[in-house]
This record gives sequence, C-alpha cells and structure tokens, in this order.
Amino acid sequence: MHTPRLIGQEITHARLNTILSALAACLAVAMCVFLVMTQAAARRETRRVMRDMGFNVRIVPRETDAARMYLEGYSEHTMPFEVVHRLAEQDTIAYNHLVATLQQRVDIDGVSAVLTGVSGELFPPGRKKPPMSSAVELGTVHVGYEVAQRLGVRRRDTLTVMGEPFRVARVTPQSGSIDDMRVLTSLEDAQRVLGLIGQVNEIKAIDCLCLTPDEDPQAILRAELQRVAPEANVYLVSDMAEARARQRRSTETYARVLVPVVLVVCAAWLCVLSALNVRARRGELGVLRALGYGSGTVVALFAGKAALIGLVAAAVGYGAGTAAALVAGPAVFEVTAKAVRPDGALLGLSLLLAPAFTLVASFVPIVMAASQDPAVALVGE
Repeated sequence: MHTPRLIGQEITHARLNTILSALAACLAVAMCVFLVMTQAAARRETRRVMRDMGFNVRIVPRETDAARMYLEGYSEHTMPFEVVHRLAEQDTIAYNHLVATLQQRVDIDGVSAVLTGVSGELFPPGRKKPPMSSAVELGTVHVGYEVAQRLGVRRRDTLTVMGEPFRVARVTPQSGSIDDMRVLTSLEDAQRVLGLIGQVNEIKAIDCLCLTPDEDPQAILRAELQRVAPEANVYLVSDMAEARARQRRSTETYARVLVPVVLVVCAAWLCVLSALNVRARRGELGVLRALGYGSGTVVALFAGKAALIGLVAAAVGYGAGTAAALVAGPAVFEVTAKAVRPDGALLGLSLLLAPAFTLVASFVPIVMAASQDPAVALVGE
C-alpha cells in the first residue's frame, strides 16, 4: 500500500482530529500574518504620534547660559547657519528633522512679541521623512493668537516688523503657550530684519535613538555633536524623549511577545492532538507493523499528514489573517490605514514555514508511533 494512500485513509478515518489540528495550525498562521501586516501600520502610527509631539532636541551655541535660555525660551548667542548643513550631511548621527531657527524679542507697535525665523527641514542622507511643519513663505508671517488679538490683525493684512512690511498668511489658533506671542517668518527674512545674516541661535531636531532604559541618550547625542559641531551644545527635552522611547519600545515589544505565545499554544495543541491520535491508533499501527511495514512507513504516514495539514493551514490561514488585517487594521490605525495591505510574500513564507511548524509540533508523537513495539500493541488490543 503506497504512503499517499495511507495518508488519505488516515485523514479520512480521523476526521475530527485532522480538523482540530488544521484549525490550530490555521490559527497560528492567521495570527502571524495579521501581526506582520498590521505591524507596519503600528510602527508608522507610533512614529506619527511621536512626531506630532514636537521636537525634543535643542542644539544651541556652546556659550549659551542654560538658565537664561530656559527663562527666555531661546539662546542670546548665535552660531553659523552652516552648522545645520554640517549635521544634515552626516549619516551616522542620531538626529532627524533638523530645523534652524533665529529668535529674538521685538516690539511691534507697542506689543512685545518673539520674532522667530524658521528654515525648511533638513534630513541626514537616506532618512528623508514627511515634514513635521510647513515652511513659511518669504515675505509672509504667521502671527500668534495673542499678538493678533492685541494688534487687531487678520489673515491677508499687512504687519510691519522693524520697518519691513509682511503679509499675514495665517493667524495661529490659541495654544495657551509662548507660541501665542510668536511671530513666525522665514529664516532668511528674520536674519535680514534682525541684521544677523547667516546666523541662527538654535537647531531643533528629533532624536532617532532606540535605547534601553539604562542608557543615557543625552550623553550619546552630545558625543555625536562634539565630533561634528564642537561649537554647539545639545539639550534633550527629557520628558518628551522618555515618552517617545516608552512608546517605541511598547510598539516593538507587543509583537515579539504575542507571536511566541500564540505559536507555543498552537504547537502544544497540535502535539496533544497528534499524541492522542497515535494512542488511539495503537492497534492499527501494530497490525501495520505485523504486515511488514517498517518504522520509516509509520514516520512517513504521520509526517506526511502533518505536512499536508500545514500546507492547507498556510493557504487558509493566510487568507483569514489578510482578511482580518484589512478589516480591523484601518479601524485601529486610522492615520496610517494605507500601510495595511496584502503581502504576497507572506503567502510564500506561510507555505514554507507552516508545514515545518506542524512537523516540529508533531515530532514527539511521530517518534512515539515509530518506536512502538507491534507485539505489545497487539497484545494490548
């Protein structure tokens, strides 16, 4: 009797056991496919949330008095704008979203405001990202809520800053922070108005560090900056940086924990079902061995069944996992819903790994069946 025929008869005879085994393997495949498909969206969603928290790295001239900077909100010293380009040209630094700013307190028609010139965002090589904020066009200003209220200006009005007229492109919503007293303009306009051509007093950035809790991110960032721009110093907004790190670690950890748990449970399920099947078939196995079939045939019988269950589970599980991800993914990750899409490569991996998974899970019962003494099995019957 050929082995494929034996496998077919085994599956037919043990329908319930086969269905339950296929269900366990299918669940393992579906869960893995679902997590892989949604993991990309989870990472993107996390990056978007962390990005929206704002900049958490402040790079200022080395001679800056930190206490005064905290009180006034900016450094009273300046450094060359070339520093930001020097940082952006490095592919080994842990900064991204580099934005140079020039800030100074000015008087506008009797109202004290913080004139803030901002550059466009710069990125290290190979780390181009969607910008965190839109650039301010030349000749225009974005006026903070309180400044606009006190001066009575609206969008499209003209605002004169230190003798130069600017078109009001936007009045920012009330934020309850210093931003309400800020007048944003392009860096070039601010440098010209303040008479500080080619100068900036701060570079804002986001750190790209993935550290363990016992590592010191500020020390790492300062060591990198010392190598690239020794005339500057870096300050890390620690609360924001720690929140980013916790969120990042949480996102990366949940899949690493959940997948092994699901695989172990499903493997144990398969192992128990296979062992129960072998025990229930002791008599048939004894007769088969008494008819002259060796241990190789028994191994081929149960291993072939396990591999076939794995192939079926791969196809069904991939379809179920993909469907679940396409339905649930966009509802969970609304901002990055487009990142959830079918991946044909996962089908190939499923067809390759699922049979291996079912074979490994059934290894012990298969060895038990192959090593069974036919005389003892027949006497027991």
